[in-house]
Amino acid sequence: MATLNHLYFVAIVLNFYFFSTTVVAEQGTATFYTPPYVPSSCYGYENDGVMIAAASDAIWGNRAACGRSYRVKCLGPTNNGDPHPCRGDGSVVVRIVDYCPPGCQGTIDLSQEAFASIANPDAGKILISFDQYVMKYEAPKCLRGYGIDSGTLLDMDIL
Repeated sequence: MATLNHLYFVAIVLNFYFFSTTVVAEQGTATFYTPPYVPSSCYGYENDGVMIAAASDAIWGNRAACGRSYRVKCLGPTNNGDPHPCRGDGSVVVRIVDYCPPGCQGTIDLSQEAFASIANPDAGKILISFDQYVMKYEAPKCLRGYGIDSGTLLDMDIL
């Protein structure tokens, strides 16, 4: 019986190994907006730093995008202005704090600083891939006995 249980376990592990799905990033475009970044649609006059973005209708979801983090990667140009706009590894993690209203020119409207970290601002608009960013954390040892363990933080504010 123990051998049969081991075989079931091995079959389950192999199933996850061979048939697990890989998250595929979505594609779109990014533009940028300039300061001041407050007030924002999500947080009013709260200063959220500069690695932020505004969501277009494509990801806004009636404010559901507020607070989500996205990894945005520059893929290339959208026009003939700058044939090679991407910089460095071309990716940045931003937090959605605002709404880019109808007529928005990009899927994600990055802060000027976030855009400049992945692409030449002279490009104005770039092709991107983006996916929701999940932050992994390790709980401090002193908190582990109180029901706070290591895991995943997704769409949570950390105090």
